[in-house]
Amino acid sequence: MEPILPPLKPIPIKDRLSVLFVEKGHLDVLDGAFVLIDKTGVRTHIPVGGVACLMLEPGTRVSHAAAVLASRVGCLLVWVGEAGVRLYSAGQPGGARAGRLLYQAKLALDDDARLKVVRKMYAMRFKEEAPAKRSVQQLRGIEGARVRKMYELLARQYRVTWKRRNYDHTEWGSGDVPNRCLSSATACLYGICEAAILAAGYAPAIGFIHTGKPQSFVYDIADIFKFETVVPVAFRIASRNPGQPEREVRLACRDVFRQSRLLHRIIPAIEEILTAGEIPMPKVHEEAVEIAIPNKEGLGDAGHRG
Repeated sequence: MEPILPPLKPIPIKDRLSVLFVEKGHLDVLDGAFVLIDKTGVRTHIPVGGVACLMLEPGTRVSHAAAVLASRVGCLLVWVGEAGVRLYSAGQPGGARAGRLLYQAKLALDDDARLKVVRKMYAMRFKEEAPAKRSVQQLRGIEGARVRKMYELLARQYRVTWKRRNYDHTEWGSGDVPNRCLSSATACLYGICEAAILAAGYAPAIGFIHTGKPQSFVYDIADIFKFETVVPVAFRIASRNPGQPEREVRLACRDVFRQSRLLHRIIPAIEEILTAGEIPMPKVHEEAVEIAIPNKEGLGDAGHRG
């Protein structure tokens, strides 16, 4: 017989710890608490209800009870590669309403609406209006050129030797330090962006600038915040050529996420971006299920899939 648990009062996404990396241990639930057990039997308690995203690195095992509890409290589980660089799979906490997903798909399939959304993303990212009479493909090319130039400028600012953005995901150690720092930093950003996207009820795969990948929309949203958060951090740490660049990048990203209140900003930014498509949000279908974690006191936010 399952224990009777008290009603859940989930912490709003914007008030949670952004990401937490876990490696070489067994995630389980013991005495009602979420714990990581290492090979020596040492237990480390994890306040999973206050974390937006758990990044599970190689050497991590997850029990069924742990997956259930993470889902119940709205914590995203993401399976990543060494140093958090490859994103293999992700869970989906709770149950998103189909309305927002269909709304997102409708915008992506309408050429005019998609272009408006892409132009809004461009404006939010570069703080200026996108060039007039440009297609999505043309804007993507302009964006790529500007991004390469911004990498060069930051490398010069932090006196980092920079060739180009490149790394081999099959052999992590083969990349130079700047690329390894950038890969670790962007992996942190992708994790919390995907957590916010799923928490708000949207689909990570339905992108507007990026398409055809499981995390296309994650890349779209992350790019808006990338150069004001994690990219300068990556170059700053690379300039010191540390012995453990990935660990230092993670700690620095954690700090910058908190200082910039990033989780507080992601979901409102998504809503603003999609609204630019000028297609009204569909009404909730009469057969739609209730939100995954009901809150009778009405204390949640959009991150609880309301």
